[in-house]
Amino acid sequence: MFSQLGDKLQDIFKDLRGHGTISESNINDALRQVRLALLEADVDFQVAKSFVARVKEKALGEEVLRSITPGQQIVKIFHDELTALLGGDAAPLNLEKPARILMVGLNGAGKTTSAAKLALLLKKQGHAPRLIAMDLQRPAAIEQLATLGRQIDIPVFTPPPNEKDVLRAAAAAVGTQPDAGYNVDVFDTAGRQEIDQALIEELKRLRDFLQPQEILLVADAATGQQAVSVVTHFNDALQITGIVLTKLDGDARGGAALSMREVTHRPIKFAGVGEKLDQFEVFVPDRLAGRILGMGDIVGLVEKAAEAVDEEEAARLERKLRTAKFDFNDFLAQFKMMRKLGPLENILGMLPGMNNVPGLSVDDRQLRRVEAIVLSMTLEERSRPDILNARRRQRIARGSGRTVTEVNDLLQRFNQMRKLMKNAGKMKRKLKELQRLHH
Repeated sequence: MFSQLGDKLQDIFKDLRGHGTISESNINDALRQVRLALLEADVDFQVAKSFVARVKEKALGEEVLRSITPGQQIVKIFHDELTALLGGDAAPLNLEKPARILMVGLNGAGKTTSAAKLALLLKKQGHAPRLIAMDLQRPAAIEQLATLGRQIDIPVFTPPPNEKDVLRAAAAAVGTQPDAGYNVDVFDTAGRQEIDQALIEELKRLRDFLQPQEILLVADAATGQQAVSVVTHFNDALQITGIVLTKLDGDARGGAALSMREVTHRPIKFAGVGEKLDQFEVFVPDRLAGRILGMGDIVGLVEKAAEAVDEEEAARLERKLRTAKFDFNDFLAQFKMMRKLGPLENILGMLPGMNNVPGLSVDDRQLRRVEAIVLSMTLEERSRPDILNARRRQRIARGSGRTVTEVNDLLQRFNQMRKLMKNAGKMKRKLKELQRLHH
């Protein structure tokens, strides 16, 4: 998402940074290109126009023209304005009792999955959520929510079969005494292929009955300009409290995400960044602004790593690497650790300047091939890679469905890695000895 917009903006800034001095004409030229890039990325015309006007006003201010690095200064202004556009006003969820969250949106935006993802996130934060199925139009949606609830071990209230009255179903849900001690109710409501009056009326009745603290609109980031009118409709009818953006991991142009907050003046609170149930995060505007502008998101990367990596395991692997006792069992453990971080392209995108470096994409299929080769080894072979003679290599190739050449390549790379680490360990020890002698 945003890669196309990000690439264009970075090129424009590269050019601006190249100017020793900044004049009104080169700012105008750059901003004209910025406006075109925004429109191409599906940003709403009015939003793009007012955004560029705000940047221009600040970019022509005294401090920029007198600055030692005017190009950098403009990038900073751009970053700040982009952060404000994405919602510098992002606020945490209001979970005062009775904590009720209404999830609304069109069919296909990912509403039911987002309800489950949000419940899982709340559970990780120490809350005790419950999912409540209120989509009485589609029995499949009720079944889907029940299945997701089982997967993440979160209770789900399902209305009786053939129940068609949404208020009766809601009354039954909130009337059940919470014996499991849950404290946040997440309601998955009905959607339609497109907005119609009957849907809006049903949601209004549900809202008035439940009085939820949060009404979150689930919107597909990939739907382009149409998303802006959907968000506006829902907001006018229901006064939503925030937006959940789904499919932010897609390769669409992403401009809708920049427009939604501006047209509703409601914060984007969460973002779905993948299909897995844990690929859902609190939306942090300045981090996304940084990623669009090629500044990376180191904070996000550190958080991701802290959640996924077992520190003791990482320290154990590092010790083994240094002593060159690293074997294929450790190699596999390291693999699993990396897998938990998610697709490697996403990780690279979080590093400054890495989100558009050609040739850096990592093929997940290639990683799976390597894993298949290692899993075809016996436990002894994994612990003692030195015993892997020609006959054993042929057997491993057959077992993993790969060629002997691929097995040989992997062993060669593995041995090179061990050698490098061993030498690095020796160098470290030598440096320490020299330091001791010095003192």
